[in-house]
This record gives sequence, structure tokens and C-alpha cells, in this order.
Amino acid sequence: MARRRLMHALNDALVEEMERDERVILFGEDVEISMFGDTKGLRERFGPRRVRDTPISEGILTGMAVGAAAAGQRVVVHMFMANFLYTGFDGIANQAAKLRFMTGGQVRLPITFMVLYGGGRALGAQHADTPFPMLVNLGGINVVAPTNAADTKGLLKTAIRGDNPTVFFEPGGRGGEFGEVPDGDHLVPFGRAAIVRGGGDATVVAVGSMMKPALQAADVLERTYGVAVDLIDPRTLVPLDEDAILASVARTGRLVVVDESRDRCSFASHVAAVVGDRGFASLRAPMKRVTVPNVALPYAPPAEKPLIPNPERIVAAVLETLGRAPLATP
Repeated sequence: MARRRLMHALNDALVEEMERDERVILFGEDVEISMFGDTKGLRERFGPRRVRDTPISEGILTGMAVGAAAAGQRVVVHMFMANFLYTGFDGIANQAAKLRFMTGGQVRLPITFMVLYGGGRALGAQHADTPFPMLVNLGGINVVAPTNAADTKGLLKTAIRGDNPTVFFEPGGRGGEFGEVPDGDHLVPFGRAAIVRGGGDATVVAVGSMMKPALQAADVLERTYGVAVDLIDPRTLVPLDEDAILASVARTGRLVVVDESRDRCSFASHVAAVVGDRGFASLRAPMKRVTVPNVALPYAPPAEKPLIPNPERIVAAVLETLGRAPLATP
């Protein structure tokens, strides 16, 4: 095991996969200067034929990715901010998600679209979205949202080796966090959730960057209220490990889903729908979603911060499923 920052683990994955397979190429916005550190040193190591900056034109980026992948390359596209998926969406939604089906499997599209997502960094409304819902709805795209350094490396390597397109969500503002990363060729399979901590009182499903406040909430619940939660990290949203979530709800009878998507049609709504459809008989209380309100995130930190799920909101939601109220603060 080695302790690595999340962004360094991501960089390690790119280096290892580019060394392993010369068909892996990387292009995108500012990949050479690497503002976040995830692509640092790759151009110097692999040269301009395999690593290159592009203009700020996301529609061209996604179209290039489809063409290059169809021609035999394994493509990694760094689209910088998750909001920029909107401007490149045609190549993702109408081409990458559908061409393998439309060609009867004749075309393989090994493409990994990398984006940073989420608020809390005072970047303004056009740089702070968590657009999970529009990707999981496409039907032909894998969607990945790791929460720690080990899964970041393992899931990215799995994405690059796969023959289908993947959108890889990097948790914004957490690249400097350390974590233990297994040695060797570390791969994490898609569709297998992780049980981060066990408990029998309630199930908490925390998606991506929401694992950090969920862990803090779990500590408060156990220390202050004597409540032990079953904390689940889906790791991949598509494919989703529904069985792990349903098995946990069968044990606890309660569900809280924490998701930085906006509330309306959020990914949390989908998880709740799955449990309502397949696990309703296990529920002993209404399910709760902890999400972002249906507004654009403002630039000003004092206005932005309360909109993002935090430990206090998660604690209150869990206690509500137990029919309890938070203790009054002095």
C-alpha cells in the first residue's frame, strides 16, 4: 500500500495505462499545464502525438473522441468542468451512447470523458453542477463517481480498458486528500458497491463527493445519538449495484440517499425509486433524499455553502427516519 493524494492516484492510472497500451491517447482543455495535477507530466512523458491541448470547443472534443475511438484508439478526453458536458453533449448522447447499438456491435467506443464536478469552491453557477442525471438517463454510457484515491485509480484503469464509453466524475476540491492505494495493477470492477461502514439502524447511500460529509454525519450519529448506519458507496452509478443497496435496506428498514445533484430527478431519486420498486416491503419509514435545491449554485460562499448537503442535514434526515429529532444546539 502507498499513501497517495487522489489526483496523484488519478495521474498514476493514466501513466500506467498509457505505458501498457500505446493506443491510449489523451486530449482536452489544459491537459498540458494540468491545472488540477491529474494530467501533470504526461505530455513530456508520452509526447505531443498522444497528449495534446485542444481549443475550448467541447462539441469538437466529443466528436473527435468518437471518431478516434471508432478508428481504433483508446481515448481519454479531459473536458475540465462537468458543466462543459452540456456544450459537448451531442457527441456523447447522440453518438457515443448509441453507435455500438446502431452498428450492430461493429463499432467499439473505448472513450473515457473526465470531468471535475460539484460546488463549494465559489466557482460560480457555470462551473459547479453535478450533472449525474443526464448521463445515467442515456442508456449507453457508464457513469463513475469515486470517493477515494484507491477507487479513483482502480475505476479509471477499468474505464480506459473497457470497450464502452464512460463519464468519469472527479470530485472537485478533493484532489489533495490522501488515501491508501494498493500496489500493483489495481483495478476496481464496475457495478460493485463498497460498504464503507456497517450498522443496523439505517442505510445511507452517499454518492461521490458526498461520502465525506456522510462519514462525518455517521460519526456524529454514533457518538451523540447511539445510531449506527450502514454507509454505502455505489462507486459506479451505471452500472448500479442495486443488490447491495437492497440487501442493506432489508437489514435496516430505512434509507437516506445523499447526492449533490439537484433534487428534481436527482440520482438520489433513482435510488429511492429502485428501493420503492424492489424493496418496499423492507421499509419501516419513508425514504429521505439529501440533495441540492432546484436552483443554480451562487458564487458567494455564504450563499453557496448552505445549499450543498452537509453533515447536519444528513444527521437530521437519518434521525427523521428513526422518528427522532436532532438535539438542540446551545
